[in-house]
Amino acid sequence: QVQLVESGGGLVQAGGSLRLSCAASGRAFSSYVMGWFRQAPGKERESVAAISWSGGSTVYVDSVKGRFTISRDNAKNAVYLQMDSLKPEDAAVYYCAAARQSLPTWEYRNSWKYDYWGQGTQVTVSS
Repeated sequence: QVQLVESGGGLVQAGGSLRLSCAASGRAFSSYVMGWFRQAPGKERESVAAISWSGGSTVYVDSVKGRFTISRDNAKNAVYLQMDSLKPEDAAVYYCAAARQSLPTWEYRNSWKYDYWGQGTQVTVSS
């Protein structure tokens, strides 16, 4: 069993930055694909970014490319999402997720491939 705990959310002005963290329990963390998803009120959950077990492969939704960076530290069982140049449309609850099975890169953004989810952290962006 893996437990994921997100932190780092909050209120920020448009153009500002936040860094989300996800702390994971469990020995197998370094073998998991990790993803960040978000869900705004009235909208479906969407993939934001994902990263391979080694950190060598990353994927992003087009709307955050060039502004967000996903990274991981397997020694600390942690994954991060650096969010820069935030926009009001980035406001949502952000979730960290872990996938046990090995995934091809093109499946990194499919939420149904993920086995474990955190409770979410709220990001609010004021205009």
